[in-house]
Amino acid sequence: MPNASRPAKSTSPRFDTYIHRNQRVRVPHGYLAVGMIAGAHGLRGEMKMELHTDFPDRFTPGAQVYTGVSLAAHTIISARPHQQQLLIQLEGIHDRTAAEELRGAWLFVPEDDAAELDEDTYFVHDIIGLAVQTTAGVPLGTVEEVLFTGANEVYVVVPPGQPRREILLPAIAQVIRTVDLDNGLLIVELLPGLIDDADINHTGTDLPGTDLASTDLTGTDSGDSPATPTSAPHTP
Repeated sequence: MPNASRPAKSTSPRFDTYIHRNQRVRVPHGYLAVGMIAGAHGLRGEMKMELHTDFPDRFTPGAQVYTGVSLAAHTIISARPHQQQLLIQLEGIHDRTAAEELRGAWLFVPEDDAAELDEDTYFVHDIIGLAVQTTAGVPLGTVEEVLFTGANEVYVVVPPGQPRREILLPAIAQVIRTVDLDNGLLIVELLPGLIDDADINHTGTDLPGTDLASTDLTGTDSGDSPATPTSAPHTP
């Protein structure tokens, strides 16, 4: 899932599409989604914001965030907790009409501003896109989505060439054995009954863009806790 805030880009940025807590969002390259404006609150420009970050203390007066596909820069004037959301006011938003115009807008921050994570913890955008194979070397597909179930995250793996098939892997220590970001690889231990043999038989033998045969899997069976994303890996 920067040391200094970047200005809004003048050219159209490229995007990746992720599922953030069951909501689809287009995230500009080099940025992270941290919240979404849910609507206006009151008459003076304050807005209700859904938090999509594990670090809500980043919303402090003077901090800068970026909104929408244009990455429009905004300075935070105030932010305070409100039920399960945050009430936020941005510079230049002074009335309810202006606040309502931002309803549904996503707030982004540069990746360089991401919070430092604990060991064996990753942002969701680090997990999405990883090639998945078993500890026996059988390729399963690619992580396309991370679901938040409450008890633990679930990785949605789609076999190559089969967009309508899904393998659901719980992000628990017994299943997730190794997260190798350098090689774009996730090594998993399939517990009895976790998936059908048919799911394995239909995945094929090759994952495009990943030379599985030469991948170094040293430490796969080390017993270390698997790396799983924070409850909001897409956040800084």
